[in-house]
Amino acid sequence: MDQMMDIRQEIKQNMEALGIYECGFVNASEISVSPLVRTLCEKNACGAYGKTWACPPGVGTIEECLERLHSKTTAFVFSTRHELEDSYDFEGMTEGKKAHDAMVPGVVAFFKSRVKGPLLVLSTEGCRRCKTCTYPDAPCRFPESLQPSIESYGVEVNVLAQKAGIRYHNGKNTVTYHSAILFDE
Repeated sequence: MDQMMDIRQEIKQNMEALGIYECGFVNASEISVSPLVRTLCEKNACGAYGKTWACPPGVGTIEECLERLHSKTTAFVFSTRHELEDSYDFEGMTEGKKAHDAMVPGVVAFFKSRVKGPLLVLSTEGCRRCKTCTYPDAPCRFPESLQPSIESYGVEVNVLAQKAGIRYHNGKNTVTYHSAILFDE
């Protein structure tokens, strides 16, 4: 438990330097999934459904995802907040996502330097690491750095954010992106 307290204190001290807007910790066993979230993936709004190992069906069934989530003890949930010109500022949303995605590796490196054992990192939609994904014909080229979409696991991000004590939405003309790092204490 002392290790956890140290990590929590370090995170609070380094939030701004890491690029985190808000964060919190949740017992992994408290994370719930919903098949309804996965149906949003199936509608393919982001264009990654069936095209990458980081999105359905490549991530596995909802039951397999829940099993992986619950195989860890703790989830660190964090967000970034980005200002928009207005609620139709899709360019601003895209730039916010890029900024969030650029921040995540630093947070992951922070955890890897302090936590023993493998991490399960869930971030924003789809993996864009490779120009052409090997899915479904061959295994992922970089499975150790694959960061599936948090929604691809069926996680109700609004519920998870509430459990972590952080906001899901941060007001008019903003966009908020969430990620989670699951690990064993």
